[in-house]
Amino acid sequence: MGLSTSPKKALGVFSLAMITAGSVDSIRNLPATALFGSSLIFFFLLGAIFFLIPSALVSAELASTSCDHGGVYSWVKNAFGLRTGFLAIWFQWIENVIWYPTILSFVAGTIGYLLAPQLAESKIFLITIILASFWGMTIINLFGMKASAHLSNFCAIAGLLVPMSLIIGLGAVWVFSGETLQVHLASKHIIPHIAHGGLWVSLTGIMLSFCGMEIATVHAQDVRNPQKAYPRAMLIASLIILITLLCGSLAIAIVLPAAKISLVSGIMQAFQAFFVSYHMQWVLPLIAVMLVIGGIGSVNNWIIAPTRGLALAIKDNNISVRMSRENRFGAPAFLLVSQAVISSVISLVFLMMPSVNGSYWLLTVLASQLYMMMYLLMFASGIRLRYKKSGKQPGFTIPGGNWGMWLIASMGLIGTTITFVVGFIPPDNINVGGAWHYEVLLIIGLVVMSAPPFIMYAASKRKARRQAITVEQALS
Repeated sequence: MGLSTSPKKALGVFSLAMITAGSVDSIRNLPATALFGSSLIFFFLLGAIFFLIPSALVSAELASTSCDHGGVYSWVKNAFGLRTGFLAIWFQWIENVIWYPTILSFVAGTIGYLLAPQLAESKIFLITIILASFWGMTIINLFGMKASAHLSNFCAIAGLLVPMSLIIGLGAVWVFSGETLQVHLASKHIIPHIAHGGLWVSLTGIMLSFCGMEIATVHAQDVRNPQKAYPRAMLIASLIILITLLCGSLAIAIVLPAAKISLVSGIMQAFQAFFVSYHMQWVLPLIAVMLVIGGIGSVNNWIIAPTRGLALAIKDNNISVRMSRENRFGAPAFLLVSQAVISSVISLVFLMMPSVNGSYWLLTVLASQLYMMMYLLMFASGIRLRYKKSGKQPGFTIPGGNWGMWLIASMGLIGTTITFVVGFIPPDNINVGGAWHYEVLLIIGLVVMSAPPFIMYAASKRKARRQAITVEQALS
């Protein structure tokens, strides 16, 4: 998309809000949060205050007042330098690489549940569908093909808005018709015990559900009157995201016992419970097709964007010409193939954990923690850039001057830090193979996924030194 500010291309409040909500909202996150019953209401509100709202406001200011259009990479680079900017975009890219197997496992679980419910718990079936789907979309993107606006809208409506609205509506009918509820909605059940560490792990899944508010800010230069449009759009988008995710999660929690919720096929389980009760089982295959369309469309829309951001950072940092080179179709071929290889290896986590739910949760937490490290850099950049800017910048700024930025960014820093720490607590209601097994795998995953930027920098330094020696010898 171009950066023209002509009236024909300019975005208003509604368009910006829909782009943001569509980028963040996802039905596949609902089973992970539904596991924690009525206490998820408390954690959703906590996540909104300490993450969703701060990330929306800080990214809105950074996007609308920045002269660069590289998103998180440009913001962190301008605040802390090239190397830290590269680290930030790496965290965003590698988080997406880990996210792909989880959403594709949701797609595979939906397909399996439609064919035969036991297939949704088959690791071999899940891995086969994940690998076939991801490599197929990678090959498509190698030819430079992007989803058209019509296809994107179709996937968003058919795969997100319709099933999300339907499950919320079914949940409301279930409650008001007096059916048996699997959760208690009294205040004493909504507010969890602070000392109950197992419940706090639900914050990880909820925070990951809120990630991505910064993505839509790439449209900053296309927004009419950003000073007023951004806060309004972000408010509308935040309300849509919060309400749909909260109500959708509750719809699953009220109809399914927590012990029976599958993270990869929980949506289909909930729909089946509703439709069996209402004698509408014939709708299930149609719902499954919608969910598959939504999942595939979501991955295909995201598969190349973070990769291009990483390619730009690699080029700016003179790390590798080959890694950042584009093919004749304009696609970063090396990075796309590398992304597919890494995602294929990560998919094998499903073989290492004692349950499909355990595998799904481990990948969810790993992706969440890597993304939280990016957000730590983004919130810190918001504070830093307030002091580096000279004079009033055009665009949206958080009210309250520097103190306003400190307050909002600090809330975001607190939320991201807590989420990172509680990720190491194994959940009580998911079989992750014991605390030691879970924590060792998580630490290994964090170290392995965080190491490449430092390795690439060390290699580029050695290469620069060798080139300098060669030049010096040639001149002597």
